[in-house]
Amino acid sequence: MKGKLYLCPTPIGNLDDITLRTIKTLESVDLIAAEDTRVSMKLLNHLGIKKPITSYYEHNKKEKGAHLIEKLLDGCNIAVVTDAGMPGISDPGEDIVMLCVQNEIKVEALPGPCAFSTALVASGLPTGRFTFEGFLSVNKKSRRDHLLSLKNETRTMIFYEAPHKLKATLADMLETFGGKRQITAAREITKKYEEYIRTTLEGAVEHFENNPPKGEFVLIIKGADPEEIKEKHRANLPDAETVILKLINDGMKGKELSRTASEILGISKNEAYSLYLKIKAEQ
Repeated sequence: MKGKLYLCPTPIGNLDDITLRTIKTLESVDLIAAEDTRVSMKLLNHLGIKKPITSYYEHNKKEKGAHLIEKLLDGCNIAVVTDAGMPGISDPGEDIVMLCVQNEIKVEALPGPCAFSTALVASGLPTGRFTFEGFLSVNKKSRRDHLLSLKNETRTMIFYEAPHKLKATLADMLETFGGKRQITAAREITKKYEEYIRTTLEGAVEHFENNPPKGEFVLIIKGADPEEIKEKHRANLPDAETVILKLINDGMKGKELSRTASEILGISKNEAYSLYLKIKAEQ
């Protein structure tokens, strides 16, 4: 009989946040796969749990993942834990789950601590629709390209960030989204020095120039105003007509032209098609 993989969330700061179900699961499994065995051993010692433990992290996930699958296929029950929070969020937990699905191995995810959802609900920003973007690249161009792709995102955006990268990230966000965009910087969630800084991107840059960043951050940024985006599109309609006229002269028409114009101009296909019909009628 195949074993089962358990995704066990661990406290993101306050050890009291571990659930009874997680404790019982860690006590019952045959093996614990940890992002950092040193960090996880501290938690296990605190809980008085003695179980075999092995490392499973970003740089060994390929070979170790295959090894864990073999053990699961042999009937071993395995718990996956990260340094803090829910396995599979910004860590290789997602990879082992995919392997389990491919090998028809049961996966059980336990509810528990998660930094981004905790920060979101306390941010004071809209929670109805949001997009989780994780950690931005350390590469400046990749980071800016990622942010640029979100320039017209209307949902609330959530990012993780380390203290040594925070100021550079905020500077790029300021350039991309503008200084007036609202942001909540959640610091050291559930820990002694937990702090929520609710301000604008302009205010956040100024704040951290005067207060060097300390601790891990979750950044919650309000999405773009849909009406402002529409106004910008309306302001660019003369340019849109020029683009569409060029596409007509290149031999495009109908749906193909609408799709291409939509991608180039950042307007809807319907709007592009309406302009296409207007220009054709005037010719």
